[in-house]
Amino acid sequence: QVQLVESGGGLVQPGGSLRLSCAASGFTFSSYTMSWYRQAPGKERELVATITDFGGNTNYADSVKGRFTISRDNAKNTVYLQMNSLKPEDTAVYYCKAIYIWRNYWGQGTQVTVST
Repeated sequence: QVQLVESGGGLVQPGGSLRLSCAASGFTFSSYTMSWYRQAPGKERELVATITDFGGNTNYADSVKGRFTISRDNAKNTVYLQMNSLKPEDTAVYYCKAIYIWRNYWGQGTQVTVST
């Protein structure tokens, strides 16, 4: 059974940091490109960051470049999103997604709230 389980979300003050994790099971994790998406209330889901199967390439949305870092540990079947210098506009539910050709899987999401 395929599972993607996100964790690490929470409430943080502006300028703070959080590290999200997404633990995968039920598929060959190392073969999949992994992405983080987010969805704020009333807005469409947007792509935040992507990392290729063995981590050789990463891409980021312009809004998070220089502040967020995506990484993965294929031995642990886990992808991470290190978020620094957080802003109120980063508030959203964050989802991880696994992609391999026509297959894709989503996690259930974790809430990140940036507020004083």
